[in-house]
Amino acid sequence: MPDMHVVDFKVYGDDMQFVEVELDPGEAAVAEAGGMMYMDDQVEMETVFGTGSDTDSGLLGKLVGAGKRLLTGESLFMTIFANKGSGKRRVAFGAPYPGKIVPVDLSSIGGELIAQKDSFLCAAKGVSIGIAFQKKIGAGLFGGEGFIMQRLEGDGMAFVHAGGTLYERELQSGEVLRVDTGCIVAFQPTVDYDIKFIGGIKSALFGGEGLFFATLRGPGRVWLQSLPFSRLADRIFAAAPSKGGKSKGEGSVLGGLGRILDGD
Repeated sequence: MPDMHVVDFKVYGDDMQFVEVELDPGEAAVAEAGGMMYMDDQVEMETVFGTGSDTDSGLLGKLVGAGKRLLTGESLFMTIFANKGSGKRRVAFGAPYPGKIVPVDLSSIGGELIAQKDSFLCAAKGVSIGIAFQKKIGAGLFGGEGFIMQRLEGDGMAFVHAGGTLYERELQSGEVLRVDTGCIVAFQPTVDYDIKFIGGIKSALFGGEGLFFATLRGPGRVWLQSLPFSRLADRIFAAAPSKGGKSKGEGSVLGGLGRILDGD
């Protein structure tokens, strides 16, 4: 297990949050490219090939790490933010859309977390960011967003993002929770994950929730989100006038006229 960088942090904001990570001299944080909000002087950025973990040693290790990230649909590169100064320095990472940032101390949950591929925000350097295949045939064929997930391993802090409202629940042994696959943020590896058919032709055709849902069986902790980004994007796309959507609920009678004057 690589040495973990122990970082202090503070989460700011309500609906559009960001996390500020405090780095001692020599400490570093790792994040997805494009996630940084601001950083102090003497914090240096380095874009690296692969996962940015110390486990990516040598060219082969970097290629394997990059390949794992490619399978999850992420960039081949990660960005490392290292404090090269003599005092404490800070770097902040912003949430990509409205929701909550979830700090997870991996050492307190057994050193491993399975996360939705789009939910990872940043982590202390030393946390390994890999992939977790769902082995069951149902999950493999129909899992959608939940088929290939990210595996975060280590003893350091990791930060994941939940869209909308965050819901955290501790499942007891054998306890089952049925969830829309996009609403899963993360869960402990002790939680059994599978995809089930909804059943019933009416549900399949007219339910509007899709043909399949995820089942999470305890024991273990799960984190859920009320607003998956895919759901938010679908609503925005459907409402776009260029795609045939119509404005609803606009109080001003000048709303349509204003768009004409603006050239919309």
